[in-house]
Amino acid sequence: ETVKLIQPSFGGINLEDISKPKCYKVLETLKNDPEVKIPVWHDDAQGTGTVVVAGVLGGLNVVKKDIENITVAFLGVGAANTRTAYLLISAGVNPKNIIMVDSKGAIYADREDVVKDKDYDTFKYDLAQKTNPERKTGDLGDIIEGMDVLIAASRPVPGTVKKEWITKMAADSIVYACANPLPEIWPWDAKDAGARIVGTGRSDFDNQINNSLGFPGIFRGTLDVRASTITDEMCIAAAQALADLGAKEANERKVIPTMDQWELYPAEATAVGMKAIEQGIAKKQWEEKELYEHAELIIRRARGASEVLYEKGFIPKAPI
Repeated sequence: ETVKLIQPSFGGINLEDISKPKCYKVLETLKNDPEVKIPVWHDDAQGTGTVVVAGVLGGLNVVKKDIENITVAFLGVGAANTRTAYLLISAGVNPKNIIMVDSKGAIYADREDVVKDKDYDTFKYDLAQKTNPERKTGDLGDIIEGMDVLIAASRPVPGTVKKEWITKMAADSIVYACANPLPEIWPWDAKDAGARIVGTGRSDFDNQINNSLGFPGIFRGTLDVRASTITDEMCIAAAQALADLGAKEANERKVIPTMDQWELYPAEATAVGMKAIEQGIAKKQWEEKELYEHAELIIRRARGASEVLYEKGFIPKAPI
């Protein structure tokens, strides 16, 4: 009811810090309500998932593997990894090549507690039906052998992912330890254990995988075309734009652009807006070149205004 009341004054709604699985119900209810006319977005899930997918696509550019053939292990089945799994499947990962691990071990179709709670955590149950067809059991260390990619979004405790587990992964493995403020494994430990590409949620380490790389550009494109919702296809378009933008200079330490490369945001916005137009959910039509120029102008102006405010002291400098 709150969203319906305030929607005339806002172009979109961002949901933040809602616990799982309540966050799923809130998002799906609002997205499917015909009386809600503006896009609703859950950044902790959709934003993080989009940038992780971009990181996977960018990493695959470096290690020269095809997304259709890779195997993926997930540590954590919370909001972020749940949405990431769906996005990766939509992007081309075979769900049969995915195994997801929660605090009780690998999930699979008939795991007793997953089945018991299927009405409470429907997405976890659904993913259990789609993934891990061999019904492998045990913790991450038991199922990670030969995996190409590890995506962790669990506890912010280094050592949660053990070095000896990383050594079991396939050659040229990709490890994204996304817990904040501390990753599940220190990047240097993952590298020592054999991972070729390692990313975290932090800007002071290589390969930052953080939703701040996705949300601004995605919403810019959504608002510019006045899209009624934000689809998975729009998220994947943003992820592909990120990976494509970074492809020319992609290397093990930088698989996608960083936030200081602000040109990523109009590129994302354009990809998202054009996908919304293609899907028929945009109220405003644009040519691709014009949409890019429009997004770039708005972002450039905002950056310029912020720089003036910093220079004049109206915005205090960060206490570094």
